[in-house]
Amino acid sequence: MCYNFILLNSELLYDVIKFPLIVVVYCSYEPILKIVDGRWEGQLHRPLHAAGYYLNPLFHYSESFDDSGDIKNGLYECVKRLVPDKESRRKIDKQLVDFHYSKGNFGREGSKDNIVDMSPAEWWYAYGVDCPELQKFAIRVLNLTCSSSGCEHNWSALRG
Repeated sequence: MCYNFILLNSELLYDVIKFPLIVVVYCSYEPILKIVDGRWEGQLHRPLHAAGYYLNPLFHYSESFDDSGDIKNGLYECVKRLVPDKESRRKIDKQLVDFHYSKGNFGREGSKDNIVDMSPAEWWYAYGVDCPELQKFAIRVLNLTCSSSGCEHNWSALRG
């Protein structure tokens, strides 16, 4: 979830960094943005983050959803790493189509209404029943917690 928030608000992050430096300090923000970009690439562009973004119904069914090659490639890489059984991976591939196009329980009226009221894993538990392999994978990915250790390291680098 942390990555999803950062991914969707990355432009805001740049503005937050630029504004105080331009208005108050009047110095170049480019060195700081290079540090942010380096950390972004090194820590947040991972298959697990792509899978979490893709499988989170709040993001997946939003108008601004991005299922570009990078996101899908990360999703499939995550499936390959976390699901050792080839037959289960094949079923997940087929079930992803149902999820994407809101087929079956994914298209029920309540499923869309509850996206905001339920955690992503709860939503999958409630509405992913027709796609058991994908449901199990999605709940596993979406229940993983974010760690602040990388962020703490980033901020200590910016402090000097």
